[in-house]
Amino acid sequence: MNNINTLHDYDAEEIALENTDWIEALDYIRQEQGENRSREMLRLLQDHLLKQGISLAEATLNTPYRNTISPHQQPGYPGDIAMEQRIENIIRWNAMAMVLNANENNTGVGGHIATYQSAATALEVGFNHWFRKRTAEYGGDILMVQAHAAPGIYARGYLENRLTEQQVNNFRRELKEGGGLPSYPHPRRLPDFWQLPTASMGLSTPSAIYQARFMKYLENRGLKPDNGGKVWCFIGDGESDEPEVLGTINMATREHLDNLVMVVNCNLQRLDGPVRGNGKIIQELERSYRGAGWNVIKVIWGSEWDELFSRDRDGLLQARMDRAVDGDYQFYTVSDGPTVRAHWTDGDERLAALMKTLNDDEIRVIRRGGHDRKKLNAAFERASESVGKPTVILIKTVKGEGMGASAEGQNTAHQKKQLSADERIAIGKRFAIPLTDEQMANATLYKPEENSPEALYLHQHRQALGGYLPAREVTCPPLIAPPLSLFSAALKGSERQQSTTMAFVRMLATLLKDKEIGRYIVPIVPDEARTFGMESLFKQFGIYSSEGQKYKPVDASSLLPYKEAKDGQLLQEGICEAGAMASFLAAGTAYANFAVPMIPFYIFYSIFGFQRVGDMIWSCADAMAKGFLIGGTAGRTTLNGEGLQHQDGHSHVVAATVPNMRSYDPAFAYELAVIVRDGIERMYQNGENIFYYLTLYNQNYAMPPMPEGVEEGIINGMYRYQSSDLAGHKVHLLGSGSLMQEVLQAADILQGFDCSVDIWSVTSYNELLRQAQQTERQNMLTPEAPSQNYIEQLMGSENGVVVACSDYMKSLPMGISSWFTQPFIALGTDGFGLSETRDDLRNHFEVDARYIAWAALTRLYREGALGLDTLQRARLELNIPESKTNPASL
Repeated sequence: MNNINTLHDYDAEEIALENTDWIEALDYIRQEQGENRSREMLRLLQDHLLKQGISLAEATLNTPYRNTISPHQQPGYPGDIAMEQRIENIIRWNAMAMVLNANENNTGVGGHIATYQSAATALEVGFNHWFRKRTAEYGGDILMVQAHAAPGIYARGYLENRLTEQQVNNFRRELKEGGGLPSYPHPRRLPDFWQLPTASMGLSTPSAIYQARFMKYLENRGLKPDNGGKVWCFIGDGESDEPEVLGTINMATREHLDNLVMVVNCNLQRLDGPVRGNGKIIQELERSYRGAGWNVIKVIWGSEWDELFSRDRDGLLQARMDRAVDGDYQFYTVSDGPTVRAHWTDGDERLAALMKTLNDDEIRVIRRGGHDRKKLNAAFERASESVGKPTVILIKTVKGEGMGASAEGQNTAHQKKQLSADERIAIGKRFAIPLTDEQMANATLYKPEENSPEALYLHQHRQALGGYLPAREVTCPPLIAPPLSLFSAALKGSERQQSTTMAFVRMLATLLKDKEIGRYIVPIVPDEARTFGMESLFKQFGIYSSEGQKYKPVDASSLLPYKEAKDGQLLQEGICEAGAMASFLAAGTAYANFAVPMIPFYIFYSIFGFQRVGDMIWSCADAMAKGFLIGGTAGRTTLNGEGLQHQDGHSHVVAATVPNMRSYDPAFAYELAVIVRDGIERMYQNGENIFYYLTLYNQNYAMPPMPEGVEEGIINGMYRYQSSDLAGHKVHLLGSGSLMQEVLQAADILQGFDCSVDIWSVTSYNELLRQAQQTERQNMLTPEAPSQNYIEQLMGSENGVVVACSDYMKSLPMGISSWFTQPFIALGTDGFGLSETRDDLRNHFEVDARYIAWAALTRLYREGALGLDTLQRARLELNIPESKTNPASL
């Protein structure tokens, strides 16, 4: 029998005495040698057990359900708490009044009150003491707030004289005379105010992480001084359910982003009810962030609890807090004092005795940590001192705090957009707003006089922090676009076959080497650099790594080794399209956020662009990001073998939905060169708030030299590439991308059927469509002076039939068909992709040279220009079946 004593060999008293001895020993180490030594000792003991093969059942990823920073570690508060409370109350009132007024007269424009009311104190502590604007000495902070808290930020902007009373009164009424305010943080709608969009819940987290990372990138490459600056990102606890939130937090630790502070407003409620009614969202988030290596600071209880904790020598209070779930805490918020006391003590006489020092009213109104300035300031200070790690602050609040019993902590709080006259008056008096009852009932805005103590305090504290935030001020100098001759190789063409992808990579290398703009180029790729032939960039320009390269790569002796460097230029984002798009957003907004004109080129599988991260692309449009999105391996038939999930036949159709995106589908290297050069000029020299989507292909073919005088047509979207003076039936073939090769072959086929063929290169159906629609709109407004659109100018005097062929859905070319006077046929790749060879795919989707020629001949037959015998001969020669399964149905 084993002689080793087990726990059962000791009685409870002996165990308790032994536990006390261990605790006293640990306390002695902490008192005599400090906190770091006590942590080291615990780690030493744990490692010793692990070496003996004894593993712990669970990792210590959770700390007790209480504040991370103890009262004795808490710094003195740097401001006037009473004054700040008065200012906060005014902002709270005005934020609520904005939403109430927006919904008067049955406008139904909506708005949210409860979110800001829960986050107000945390934001005000930041505005008064921590959020710093960019100055000559300081790099500046980026502030990203919960979208639903926007009314509070507007209300503060109103007190700061940055927003007019008319704007505030026109919340969510942007078309009203005198201007209004957008619902959420939209830089495009309020370009001098909001720094970045946060309206798509979940996306602000990766955006914040990659903004902080890009700040380090600029510093390590010497493009931005290492003079401070943090990214402060406020999100809601319910928002953390979005997979992008927790899915990207490891990047922040890996990159040592100590310039990033996430503040999670844990009011315990989603839009409809509790976030984790049966659990604890704060503890859950703590485990996730601590497991990812973040500094985690919990701000759970207000100062009123400190004295109770000091008397809780047996840990009874802590045990009860740990046992209660979020559904209980929400219940306490809406219950009266006696009910809370009874539920809280849970029949434990010792807990009841501990709580006797608080009367029922005190129990009812005892604060959560997210409404305590001292606790919040301590957390912000700790976060500001973080070195080498990002920080997350988990603040516990009440949703709708201060709104009264009808909303405060209720499941319906998020949807509360109307308050009765009595409720408004009660809230106004609770906030001590100096208005009459009638004014309160009417939700009248209140603004202190400019020389009032409140106004002076507010302005002085913001001036001490460099100015007002959020603010978007573009001070970036323009870049002069390089001459088109920089891409001379593309302009001259080459008999040597190459893909447009390889042509692009060579242009990118040329740009990177350019002495004027090379250092501003940011190549971005999500672990597909070798697929796109970009490995040549590794050695010369390096892959950015905040730590450099601590290892010798296995291909170190090769010509193209995998090279990481602290000043590397290429961003290799791994298998994370969302992260790569967040990097594109960070680089594309650097002109506004960091005053550096960075030019991102993000290359990816075209189908994984709009399909996978379309919401991020929309955020880029909102943020007025600049740069080039490059959809590689494009087309539904060009990428042979890859199949349904990889073959893109619709991204250009989706691209048409982004108003400030210019999308192009070039067929030749010189077209690509003209578009890229023009894009740099428009975005970085002329300052246009646009960005680009270009598709590239992996099919190799000879690249022709650029014909004279086609630059304008390339940019406008269409030009005549080849004309025919032969007599015969007139046919116009429209081609783009790699299918231009099929169009060229179709022209040769058609000549054998007595056709005179002109070939048109369509670089952008979307640009043609927008220009035509704009002309049509102008003609509607001024019918007395109509003008022709670009298509009509090109084709107005032409006869014959038109066949437009695209490796995208037929709706893409059909979008411009109504402006052609000639009979028009569109060929495209409707349906799902297939794993097949390129030739068989094009036959299947009926977009190869045979079908292009056949489409032209059938239209000529229908127009009476071609006889049936000729058509039947063509069917035999081209091997066109009389019936076939519709590819769109597969």
